[in-house]
Amino acid sequence: MQGGGRARGPTSAITGGPMTEQPVKRIHYRSLANRAEAWLKARLWAQVLAGLMLGVLTGIALGPDVGLVGEDLAETLGEWLALPGQIFLALIKMVLMPLVASSIVLGLAAGAADPAKLRAVGAKFALFVIATTVAAATLGAGLALLFRPGQLVDLSPVPVPRLAPGPADTALDGDPFEGLAGEVPGLLVGLVPQNPLAAAVGNEMLAVVIFSIFLGLAYVASPNKHKLVPLVGVLEALLEVSMTVVKWAMYLTPYAVFGLTAQLLARLGVQSLLALAAYVGTVLAGLAILLALYLVLAAVFGRISPLRMQRAIGEAQLLAFSTSSSAAVMPLSIETAVERLRVPSSVASFLIPLAATVNMAGTALYQAAAVVFVAQVAGVALAIPEITFIVVTLVAASIGAPGAPGVSIAILSSLILSFGIPEYGLVFVLGVDRFLDMARTAVNVTGDLTAARILSRDGEELDVEQARHS
Repeated sequence: MQGGGRARGPTSAITGGPMTEQPVKRIHYRSLANRAEAWLKARLWAQVLAGLMLGVLTGIALGPDVGLVGEDLAETLGEWLALPGQIFLALIKMVLMPLVASSIVLGLAAGAADPAKLRAVGAKFALFVIATTVAAATLGAGLALLFRPGQLVDLSPVPVPRLAPGPADTALDGDPFEGLAGEVPGLLVGLVPQNPLAAAVGNEMLAVVIFSIFLGLAYVASPNKHKLVPLVGVLEALLEVSMTVVKWAMYLTPYAVFGLTAQLLARLGVQSLLALAAYVGTVLAGLAILLALYLVLAAVFGRISPLRMQRAIGEAQLLAFSTSSSAAVMPLSIETAVERLRVPSSVASFLIPLAATVNMAGTALYQAAAVVFVAQVAGVALAIPEITFIVVTLVAASIGAPGAPGVSIAILSSLILSFGIPEYGLVFVLGVDRFLDMARTAVNVTGDLTAARILSRDGEELDVEQARHS
């Protein structure tokens, strides 16, 4: 260097000027972790999915397949792991009755300005429920008759249980329709709740729904609505505090999913599910077809693409799958219908609670397949008249079934015994009922949201809502 000049750095071969050193980008793993954590916290569906996967791994590790711990310890750990899930379900059940009652009455009250339109929505919803439930039950029985999963079951190592006393081991004989005509009037009268408060205390969802519908219709028909303003105020306050409790419960959702899934697999193990692969596969195939049918109906009548529909309802489906309770998912279903499917809040508040109680097509499909499966295990051949009556009975039973875990198995066992089918094949159904209960609940919730989307397309308010959000 001369004259104390500053040394020149390397020059660019292209510009002739000094080359500037590019800063080296360093990967900050802590920053990536923070971003991933923020992304996960903002998406409930991702938290639920993560909890589901971790629950599967934990359950397999504790279950009989791996045997990381003893059977008794695994059962105890499963109870503790399921504690957040049990608390979550208890919180939802605590506010479920006031939430359902206030939602239905306020939903009907919101339609008081146009009673004709309200009647049209109710009639179309009834048609939707009956048509899809009949189709689902027929599909379930048809798939079971086609694939015959019950003929693949080996009964030799299975103890024969006795679920209830009575002539359950006789073949189907006599006319199954005999005596039905005399029972129908009593069944219809029994639908009307004589004591709504006792029905609410007893968690009789159907009775509360019917009472709420009558209360809402009375509001619509009343000529003195100014006298009913205090009633509306009380119901709005009740709905607000109920939704607040639900929001608190939602914070437990990922932990609930993790614990309930881990407990399920710790008890059953993977091998017990694989042993009934034919039966499980038959039911899952039927549920997949029903799910596809819902997406097609939403595309044709609700004018929403199947992919967009699935993205919108995925979070509600995951929660339904993990909790096995369409009633527990009801608040999230209402939020999904309003915010993601652009269903008017008045329609969603009326239809979703009602659908969560009476729209049980997935349950009807499962029960129809299960009845045929148990009959095949017992070697009982069902004729077309018996299958037809089973489908009709299951449609009526599933429409009135509460949306809670384990209810469908009670209906199923009662139906099997009433038809005189030997019930020892039911032990296989019981073994995988929890898993299939999760799947059919997710399909039921899909049906609820599909109905809300389709029926809201009949009104102008949906277009107003979409324009407001566009």
